[in-house]
Amino acid sequence: MSSETLSGSVATDIDVSDAARTVLELDGIEKRFGDTPVIRDLSLTVRDGELLTLLGPSGCGKTTTLRLIAGLERPDGGIVHLEEDPVSGTEFVAPENRDVGVVFQEFALFPHLSARENIAFGIDEWPDEERDARVEELLELVGLREHGDKQPGELSGGQQQRVALARSLAPEPSLLLLDEPFSNLDVDLRVEMREEVREILKKTGVTAISVTHDQEEAMSISDRVAVMSEGRIEQVGTPEEVFQQPTSRFVAGFLGHASFVAGHVGADCVESGVGCVPLERVNGLSDEYRGSEIDLMVRPDDVRAHTAEPAEANGKVVHRRYLGPTVLYRVELDTGDVVGCMHNHADEIRLGDSVFVSLDADHDLAWFPRGERKMADGGR
Repeated sequence: MSSETLSGSVATDIDVSDAARTVLELDGIEKRFGDTPVIRDLSLTVRDGELLTLLGPSGCGKTTTLRLIAGLERPDGGIVHLEEDPVSGTEFVAPENRDVGVVFQEFALFPHLSARENIAFGIDEWPDEERDARVEELLELVGLREHGDKQPGELSGGQQQRVALARSLAPEPSLLLLDEPFSNLDVDLRVEMREEVREILKKTGVTAISVTHDQEEAMSISDRVAVMSEGRIEQVGTPEEVFQQPTSRFVAGFLGHASFVAGHVGADCVESGVGCVPLERVNGLSDEYRGSEIDLMVRPDDVRAHTAEPAEANGKVVHRRYLGPTVLYRVELDTGDVVGCMHNHADEIRLGDSVFVSLDADHDLAWFPRGERKMADGGR
């Protein structure tokens, strides 16, 4: 196996069921910078062996949350528990005493030290034999056994990231924090490295929290995703849960190209601009909403557009974006709603064409009461 790939067998996922031990608990965390609230009543638990990602736009508070966990910032309210012990509140535990490892966005490697010496830095007080064995074990784990004597400047970006990860894992922390770990890598390497980092974390069984604004990254590496907005957690769940059944319009819009289609709940279906959607295809729609107005959430792969004569069409193409393998169309329906449609690049639908848009989803649709920000209880 080459030095650019992981050594060893493919990792298996760690059990992160609800019964797993809690490693981190945030209880009502508050943080202000001056008079500006940055974190607002934030509560979260992370379980043993879990990889959880804090996902949100720039300025939502995700990196501040990571720094509060690490002890690099002091909360203005609430308590941080690590391994059930409070590390903030009445007593503040310093970062070096928290048994928490951090992989910084810039990797923060010592340029004058070799990869082997960088990894050994955090365990310098270990007995020589134990320290050397641990460093060799980690070099093997991250696929850099043959590069241990090289300095960071002699390593590729991906190799530097592996050294930074190995250095953080060396002291066997109870919790590992990764701050935008892939943002400094080019696109192709970013995809490769996030898969390898997940494999390494699962192989070691370490509990980890990652921070990113990249939705695809969060979806691909996480056991659970916590979506943040304006210092609050909007929703926590598996990647499938937060993507397919968002509980707020913010989550729906942030995770992919969500469109909202007005609908009227009838006796047997929801009448909408993309057809009559059977009630059983609308997730958890209870009887109390019959006769009411709701918004159905559809994503570009949930609908299909076909060219049609104006008399038979229900919409018109108002935007076309070529993406290589696919083309994203935006269609203004006769109802006034605008929906995104994702098609194969070979489809020949032109800007301005009259089209007939139909529902093509093979899953139940999420929905929101008209004008309300959050999904109703029945639609969760």
